[in-house]
Amino acid sequence: MNIKNRKFKKANLFTSIIFIIVAVFYLINENISTTKDKTTDSLVSVLSIADGDTLTARIGKKEEKIRLIGIDAPELAQKPWGEKSKEFLQSIISSSGWKVSIEYDIDKRDKYGRLLAYLRTADGQLINQKMLENGYAMLFTFPPNVKYVNELTAAQSTARKNKLGIWSDKGLKERPVDYRMVHPRK
Repeated sequence: MNIKNRKFKKANLFTSIIFIIVAVFYLINENISTTKDKTTDSLVSVLSIADGDTLTARIGKKEEKIRLIGIDAPELAQKPWGEKSKEFLQSIISSSGWKVSIEYDIDKRDKYGRLLAYLRTADGQLINQKMLENGYAMLFTFPPNVKYVNELTAAQSTARKNKLGIWSDKGLKERPVDYRMVHPRK
């Protein structure tokens, strides 16, 4: 083996070791930052309910608007379902003493600056899922926030099969997303 080949092999070995070290540090750092971003079981105080998928809560010392991930509730103007959806969400929250735990997914905020979250009742029930399984919202997912997509999909299927809420014979006539296209926010 000549000197040129030995130097080449040493350089390749050195480069490979550096690459492995950098990769390990990257993976460790990525795991730590992902864990920090996906806060779970933080208790927040709900201050008000805007509609069936949006509310305001106190997180620490700050008031934040929160949009429930994975669901789309009827708009308030979509009578009577908008108001019914809001009332159902309010009943879930109030039964939990206006305190809920909050969990984030990958993207933490939407284009309106609202926090995107999954909320749980005091006894651990996923509120996003309860809205779907009782027929007060429809599935509305946006990758990468799909942590509970299987549970949410099953919940909507149950409501549709049982013709609950917006899926009943006198249910919602227009999807909320379609309603917003015709009636944009001002």
